Amino acid sequence: MRHLITYIALLTLAFSSCGVYTFSGASISSDVKTVDIKFFENKTSLSPSNLSNNFTEALKDKLSSETNLSPVSSDGDLTYSGYISNYVIKPIAIQANETATKNRLTISVNVTFTNGVQEEYNFEKTFSRFADYDSNEDFKSVEEALNEEITEQLIDNIFNESFSNW
Repeated sequence: MRHLITYIALLTLAFSSCGVYTFSGASISSDVKTVDIKFFENKTSLSPSNLSNNFTEALKDKLSSETNLSPVSSDGDLTYSGYISNYVIKPIAIQANETATKNRLTISVNVTFTNGVQEEYNFEKTFSRFADYDSNEDFKSVEEALNEEITEQLIDNIFNESFSNW
């Protein structure tokens, strides 16, 4: 029993000395305590009006649920800002009769990530993801589900880019 307690104590000490670990597997420096997520403005003309708000809230939810960072309204140790830069529907899978059997919705987001603790991890990058749907489906009936799917992919990419270098 004494060996088990010693083993657990050593394991706890080893993990706590290297930084803060999250359930997502991301390792975040123990010096980083706060995050500031600015509103992501929609600079596209075709996207739904709630896309900016949904994207910003999804990013906040991801960081809240998978890190121990405290949200602040300004001057966070980490800051996310940017805008939705592209919202495009294009036909794909063209058949011989020149009709598309599938369409692709692509959403792009320009993100500026500022790490006030370790500036070498700062980046400005455009993230793009897409989802396909059958061309015989009414776009308005599938648009919300496609937006949620793509937003989740974008958020995961942004999260991984932010914490993959730690």
